Amino acid sequence: MKIKSSILFLLVIILFISCDEKRVFDEYKSVGNAWHKDSIVAFKLPQLDKAKKYNLYVNIRDNNDYPFNNLFLIVSMEQPNKKILVDTLEYQMANPDGTLMGDGFSDVKESKLFYSQKQFNLKGDYKVKIQHAVRQSGKIAGVETLNGITEVGFRVESLD
Repeated sequence: MKIKSSILFLLVIILFISCDEKRVFDEYKSVGNAWHKDSIVAFKLPQLDKAKKYNLYVNIRDNNDYPFNNLFLIVSMEQPNKKILVDTLEYQMANPDGTLMGDGFSDVKESKLFYSQKQFNLKGDYKVKIQHAVRQSGKIAGVETLNGITEVGFRVESLD
């Protein structure tokens, strides 16, 4: 019986590894139990093949303390020539009944949010910075601390 469970465990591990062949970069950073509006999460990307195209994703881990339907983010990418590309993005995070979207079996959900498709033509370091820009309806000032967000990640997948 022990041999069968060991073989099953090995097969599950192989399945997980083979399902993620497109992953080039995947990193998370903790923001605690709430994401402060002035907290910028930064990632330095590895050297990427200039001949390939990549899909870029912002990954969010949240829990049932997240009080909003949507998430607004400001994502900036600094290129090796110091040019900075900035995008303001909106993502739906909850279903109409209020339950969180994303993958996960517990109250913690992981959302893989499409950011961009890119070819990294310049040689050198690319840096990504992510900041939330959530505001309550009818208010100008941003939400000071965004409850329910625990980790922010960035993922690069090869299209080839």
